[in-house]
Amino acid sequence: MEIQTNEIVGFIKDLVHIPSPSGNTEAAINYMKSFFEENDVSFTMSNKGAVIATIKGEDDTKHRLLTAHVDTLGAMVKEIKNDGRLKLDLIGGFYWNTIEGEYCSIHTNSGKVFTGTVMMHQTAAHVYKGMNELKRDEKNMVVRVDQEFHSKKDAEEAGISVGDFISFAPRFEESESGFVKSRHLDDKASVAILMHIIKQIKQSFVTLPYTTHFLISNNEEIGFGGNSNIPKETVEYLAVDMGAIGDGQATDEFTVSICAKDSGGPYHFALRKHLVALAEKHNIGYKVDIYPYYGSDATAAIRAGADIVHGLIGPGIDASHAFERTHVKSLKQTADLINVYLQSPLV
Repeated sequence: MEIQTNEIVGFIKDLVHIPSPSGNTEAAINYMKSFFEENDVSFTMSNKGAVIATIKGEDDTKHRLLTAHVDTLGAMVKEIKNDGRLKLDLIGGFYWNTIEGEYCSIHTNSGKVFTGTVMMHQTAAHVYKGMNELKRDEKNMVVRVDQEFHSKKDAEEAGISVGDFISFAPRFEESESGFVKSRHLDDKASVAILMHIIKQIKQSFVTLPYTTHFLISNNEEIGFGGNSNIPKETVEYLAVDMGAIGDGQATDEFTVSICAKDSGGPYHFALRKHLVALAEKHNIGYKVDIYPYYGSDATAAIRAGADIVHGLIGPGIDASHAFERTHVKSLKQTADLINVYLQSPLV
C-alpha cells in the first residue's frame, strides 16, 4: 500500500477542528463512526463512549488491537466572576502558560457556544505594573468572553454555568516545507494515520493475517481511555500515540518513535524488537526512546490487568501539550511501520 500523506494531513485538519476535550468527545466519535460506515468497517461502541472497529483477518482466533485517542486537553468553567469573566479548571496534564492568549470556545449545557480568550486577569500593560512577573495559575488566569457581560448574572442568564466545557482553537497550519502545526496533534495525528491505513486496506482488498481491532479511545488524556473493552482474543495491543521531543530525547519530527519505556515501565521487549526489525527491514526511519513523564492507553490497559503484549509508537511531536508540530515525513514513517506491522506475524 502506498501511503498518501496529503490524505493523512486532510484527516488531521478535519479532526483538530472538532472540539473534543476529555469528557466531551461525542462529536469526534460521531465523525469516526461516519468514517467507518463510509468505508464499510464494522464497529461497536463501549459504554464509556469509545468506538471499536474490526477488520476480520485470516486467523480469527488470535487478534491484534491498535488504539489512538480523539480526546484532547481542555478545561471547564470553575467559577463565574462578578465581572462576567470565567475561572478555569484544567482537563489533562498541561501548564497554564501554554494557553495564555489562546482563543477558545465555551460549550454550554443548552448547546449554545460562546467564544473567548484565555488570558491573565492583569493583562493590560497600561494598568498593571509588573504583570509579566505574576504567576500563570488558576487564580490569575480567566476567560474573557466575547459577549457584553457586565456581571455574573449576565453570564448566567446567557446560559453559562459551572461545569461547561472549554475547548482551545487548534490554529492548524501546513507549511510548504512539510511541517504540520496545530494544537491536538496529540493524538489526532495518529488517529488520522489509522484512518488512512484502514481506508487503504479496504480499498486495496488486503486480507490481514489476524483479525485486527482499531480502538478509538476518548479518555486517554485523563488516564483511562483504552483499558477496557479489549476483546478476549487480543494478543498484541499497540498504542499509536506521539513521540516526545526535547533535551535528552532521541525522537525527532522526521521519523517514527518506538517507545522502550514510559512512566509506567518498560514496554514488551519482544514486540519492541519486532517493530525495530520491521523498520530496519523496510528502510523505515525510526528512533527508540524513553518517555519519563508520559503514559499511554497501553500502559492503562496493563495497569488494569489486561493479559496482552503491549507496545507504543507514534510520530514525533515537538512541544507536546503546548504548541505542537510534526512533519509529514514522521507521519509517513509511522504509517509505513503500521502497514508492515499489520501484515507481519505475531511476536
